[in-house]
Amino acid sequence: MSSASLAVPRHAHPDSRRIAALSAAIAVNLIALVAAMRPMAPQWIEQVRHLAETQVRLITPPPKPVEPPVLDLKPLPRTAPQLRVQPRTVAPPVTDSSEDSPMAVAPVEPTIAPTTEAPASIGTEPVEATLAYRAVPLKYPPQALHARMQGTVLLKVLVDENGVPQEVAVEHSSGYPVLDRSAREQVLRGWKFQPATVQGRTVRAWARVPVSFDLNQL
Repeated sequence: MSSASLAVPRHAHPDSRRIAALSAAIAVNLIALVAAMRPMAPQWIEQVRHLAETQVRLITPPPKPVEPPVLDLKPLPRTAPQLRVQPRTVAPPVTDSSEDSPMAVAPVEPTIAPTTEAPASIGTEPVEATLAYRAVPLKYPPQALHARMQGTVLLKVLVDENGVPQEVAVEHSSGYPVLDRSAREQVLRGWKFQPATVQGRTVRAWARVPVSFDLNQL
């Protein structure tokens, strides 16, 4: 082997100056890197601590919804709805008032004449009345005078429309038939009465007349 091939150049071994410069540069870079990383260390440590303190919370599933109780609902009996029937008002028919149709004539209400009450019919039966009369002087029967008979007779007299006695009946006796008969004959033969009137008309009437026989008045 030749010496030329085994020769090592000089620059293959660095000198101390270059090594010192490189070491200084590396040291400066390390110092800068450490200075840059130092402020970030507490923040990183805090984040790690926060993550460590974080508790894992389990998510509990929501409770199942409570099913409502099943109610035994019985159907209500259906009642037929009551319908209110309103009375229908029938409108009067509308007539066509054209020229060809005849004119409607209003119905004429019949005129009712005022009724006048007919006068009550006068019955044929005689009425009961108190009548004024004109009597003739009373004659005492001779038989009763001798026997000293006296008393009062109540007579019921039927008087016609002219005031003339038609019938005479003894309603209450004097106690002596002689006096009763004499009183009846004298009234029927000679007395005059004022006739009774009903609704302005003279009618027959029954009247009661007392006839007294008194010995003290002779």
